[in-house]
Amino acid sequence: MRLLFSSSPYPIPTLFRLARSHRPVCSSPPSPTWRSSNPMAILPKSSAAAVIPSEERLATRFWIKYRRESVLSLYSPFALCLASGSLKIDTFRHYIAQDVHFLKAFAHASVIDFLFFSDLGCRYELAEDCADDDDAKLAISELRKGILEELKMHNSFVQEWGSDCVNESPVNSATLKYTEFLLATASGKVEGLKAPGKLATPFEKTKIAAYTLGAMTPCMRLYAFLGKEFQRLLESNEHNHPYKKWIENYSSESFQASAVQTEDLLDKLSVPLTGEELNIIEKLYHQAMKLEIEFFYSQPLTQPTIAPLTKQHDLEQDHLMIFSDFDLTCTVVDSSAILAEIAIVTAPKSDQNQPASQIARMSSAELRNTWGLLSTQYTEEYEQCIESILPSEKVEFNYETLHKALEQLSDFEKRANSRVIESGVLKGLNLEDIKRAGQRLILQDGCISFFQKITKNKSLNANIHVLSYCWCGDLIRTAFSSGGVDVLNIHANEFNYEESISTGEIVWKVQSPIDKIQAFNNILQDCSNERKKLSVYIGDSVGDLLCLVKADIGIVIGSSSSLRKVGSQYGVSFVPLFPGLVKKQKEFGEGRSPCIWKGQSGILYTASSWDDIHAFIVGW
Repeated sequence: MRLLFSSSPYPIPTLFRLARSHRPVCSSPPSPTWRSSNPMAILPKSSAAAVIPSEERLATRFWIKYRRESVLSLYSPFALCLASGSLKIDTFRHYIAQDVHFLKAFAHASVIDFLFFSDLGCRYELAEDCADDDDAKLAISELRKGILEELKMHNSFVQEWGSDCVNESPVNSATLKYTEFLLATASGKVEGLKAPGKLATPFEKTKIAAYTLGAMTPCMRLYAFLGKEFQRLLESNEHNHPYKKWIENYSSESFQASAVQTEDLLDKLSVPLTGEELNIIEKLYHQAMKLEIEFFYSQPLTQPTIAPLTKQHDLEQDHLMIFSDFDLTCTVVDSSAILAEIAIVTAPKSDQNQPASQIARMSSAELRNTWGLLSTQYTEEYEQCIESILPSEKVEFNYETLHKALEQLSDFEKRANSRVIESGVLKGLNLEDIKRAGQRLILQDGCISFFQKITKNKSLNANIHVLSYCWCGDLIRTAFSSGGVDVLNIHANEFNYEESISTGEIVWKVQSPIDKIQAFNNILQDCSNERKKLSVYIGDSVGDLLCLVKADIGIVIGSSSSLRKVGSQYGVSFVPLFPGLVKKQKEFGEGRSPCIWKGQSGILYTASSWDDIHAFIVGW
């Protein structure tokens, strides 16, 4: 049994409704029903940020929606090596050369002279002259100055190393693709836009400026993000980091302010646009983010890196084994809440007669009351059990000591499951109802795409196993198959059915932390010993703790307080994934530590989302 419902403030039916409801991350703002002849007249001369709440700002919503792309850039081999200070100087020189080529196009896009063929043959400078507002023109002018300062910084790198790396390194395909996209956007060559010669009104000129900012803003925000992430990892006494100057530039208050200013300007220029036009800006923003990823991954590295993990995977010698928990690791809601909802919704009413041929069931009111009592009892006893297994003081990590402590939790879980069976609350559930619930079950963002990427890449020859306390394996199989993932090995408990109706009995396979670790060990032992195994376990709760520390790489997702409390008391260290990888890359680059992942080290890595896990294991 899992911590039934105490992790959520919602009653059982509400939990299921939340799981079934689709909550879009970013929705397009409604189209305005009016438009001023001067589009900037709709706002006062003050910054748009002062008018638009941060959560509703266009740039903010796009940045959140496309977080995956920023994480992929952060975890790129180039970024990891740069952050660790182990990046080879020749690679950095090549990057500087490519970035100079890009920045010249970036600066050009903000001031490019473009002749719009019209009856008057007028010339406009985009995006500066297309902005029909003094504040907007000033902001773009400041942006251009910032880019020129950035180019000066790059030039100082060139002078410092005595190499004309810009002329020595031709533009690569990724850089060329990005610059062509940026210049085409600034020139008005955007899908859904009129031919360049017909942009005569102030609004149409402002629209081009907004589109151009939509393509430029992601670059500014991404570099501001990377600078801050890298800066946090610089040790206070670390004066010899070879790329400290680069990190300090992009983490500086002035660059952060420039990124915010660019986003403010995009918000301001976008106010009068229709929903369709805002969708075009979103597409440009997303395309720019994808081009940034390609730019980072195109940098040639001559050194080994620890990420992506699969890049170091040797099909002939290695066997990649990926294990994952299901409830609250893959799902948004615990599966016990889903099954409870099915039982309550499909149960007969109190005054409703049941056919003698059917399995006798409680009424929906009785079920709701019984589930509530079971849940309350479980929550109270679970918390007591957790407190009882904690040592009075923190101890050094020892796997056997932790295993012995969690045997007590295993006994508790089995007693709780016995109460559920004896109560009869799982009688009479229809298999088709369970499968429909599985199809509607909302999984964590990025979970399905990660498993799709792994399973579709046949060259990895990876094995994927899901180990779960879930009472019903059919629910798990349907949830994954509805997302196009059918090749996972599911290790969970199974309902007993009579003609597709549950009898209330369960075939127990995985009830406890001890059951999980036994299944984990058995799977590894059954694999061929001819190849070196590399195991990764992804989980979120105390029930996963033994598997997490036993795997070569244990990754914790979510914010379970009980997991951290138990783990910490037993000497387990929880290290944020990216900083942990940077440290390991630094040690690897300095030759202080071979790139070997080893289980039972007492170190677990914490990930804030499946995007981080995807970026580390699979990459782009």
